[in-house]
Amino acid sequence: MIGIVGGLGPYAGLDIAKKIIDETVASSDQEHLPLLLFSCPNLIPDRSAYLLDTSKENPGKAIAMILKQLEQAGATIAAIPSNTAHAEPIFSVIQDEMARLGNELKLLHIVHETVRFVHENYPESTIGVLSTAGEQAYSQYREAFMKKGFPIVEPEGAQKEKVNNAIYDKDYGIKAQPAPIANKAREDLLMAMDDLKKQGAQVIILGCAELPLAIPEKDHNGMVVIDPNRILARALIQAVAPGKLKAL
Repeated sequence: MIGIVGGLGPYAGLDIAKKIIDETVASSDQEHLPLLLFSCPNLIPDRSAYLLDTSKENPGKAIAMILKQLEQAGATIAAIPSNTAHAEPIFSVIQDEMARLGNELKLLHIVHETVRFVHENYPESTIGVLSTAGEQAYSQYREAFMKKGFPIVEPEGAQKEKVNNAIYDKDYGIKAQPAPIANKAREDLLMAMDDLKKQGAQVIILGCAELPLAIPEKDHNGMVVIDPNRILARALIQAVAPGKLKAL
């Protein structure tokens, strides 16, 4: 049984649950995979606030407790649809707490799965990464892609601010207005992507789990757009029932 830590934000959990269903070969209800989605956003402190040192409460402990509850409910493999939660200061605490709690869940890593996918399918590409300010400050993508020899470009200055506002702005950001997405949020993200293309990007990583809500396309302006939520969904299916994974 697959377990999903939801609530980071809430639509990201729903998004990966939908993508697990979308990427599964099934012709009836009964042929779909068992799935548990635990969405309690009230229990999990803000990840970017912790990484940017505006909060002292590490979200890793709360996430580990939810993973333990998923295991107790029957999950055997799990994932966290939040790129920021995989930044080392948070993810290391998750791992330590899981060990302390005796949690034996197999936990997939959204960044590692995404980098593996890109390495296998788009080698020798220049990678552009869109992410929150918190994720960019501790960028697992930058580190992981550079270890594989990929050139990396990220938004800077005004473009960096546009991306962060598209996610967090209280009036038009994705977290405040996820359905429907505000036009300004989408337009700012597309402008940031176009700027990354000018810097040489050939592949764009949507490095915040809510960005695919605003950018559902698989390509933009000649660049491949990678949705880590989709990659993680496919990795979960591959791990539990490889014969049920749809072809790319």
